[in-house]
Amino acid sequence: MSVQALLLVIAAAILHAVWNLVTKQVNGRLPFFWVIGLFSSMICLPFVGWQIAKLHVAVTPAVWLFALVSAALHSVYFLVLQAGYRKADLSIVYPIARGSGPFISVTGAMILFNERPGLIALLGVVLIIAGVLVMTGLRFRSTNDRRLQAGLFYGTLTGLFIAAYTLWDRLGVVEYHVSVSLITFASMVVPMLALTPVAVRRKEETGMEFRQHWKQALIIAICQPVSYLLILMAIKTTPVSYVAPAREISIVFGVLLGANMLKESDGKRRMIGSLIMLAGITLLALG
Repeated sequence: MSVQALLLVIAAAILHAVWNLVTKQVNGRLPFFWVIGLFSSMICLPFVGWQIAKLHVAVTPAVWLFALVSAALHSVYFLVLQAGYRKADLSIVYPIARGSGPFISVTGAMILFNERPGLIALLGVVLIIAGVLVMTGLRFRSTNDRRLQAGLFYGTLTGLFIAAYTLWDRLGVVEYHVSVSLITFASMVVPMLALTPVAVRRKEETGMEFRQHWKQALIIAICQPVSYLLILMAIKTTPVSYVAPAREISIVFGVLLGANMLKESDGKRRMIGSLIMLAGITLLALG
């Protein structure tokens, strides 16, 4: 993994941790995410327009296909994740999703794109996934078997969609040279349009979210698309089997922010998981 790609992934991870921290602090509902989508679309639109007008980026049917399918996969990923959090414990859904996502991505890249990461890199992937599971405190003991089963189901399904949009976007930006800006823009616009009926139906709540949390929404609207744009830039030059696991370093920054700003507990176990992940990232970079 090149130094440039690693720096892109690290920068993306920091931005990812920041917007997740702000989201956690606000704890907003669907109208809040509609406001984020509105801001993101407004911010991204000038850059996309500039690319099309000045750089003569062709917007072919293939480009539309890749952008819209990517946006649809991102939207379903979000809906599945939220459904999992409603029906099961976060301590089951989150680690299963973050652990299975890179595992499926690496497996898919090896099958679909004939990627062949070295033994050291594969060991790094295993350590990153292990670090995710340790850090997030995966626990299979539950007093409610239905919630446990729901957590395993939705966590795995979320990981599947993480892998799906990662592999699909890799196909678009590498094989068909689709603009990373167009894919990022579509991933913001389509969910916003899908949530528009909700925002209209709950217009009072939408207005309240806008007035009270517009600053937080603006931060997320900037950090979220830029974070994924950096990942797509890394994927253009680096195999998915390296980028997908490496991006989980965002959890390390999330743990540090959560421990220091949100005063979250269980810091010792999470720091152990962070060290395991960092070891995995190191091996991945060397591999």
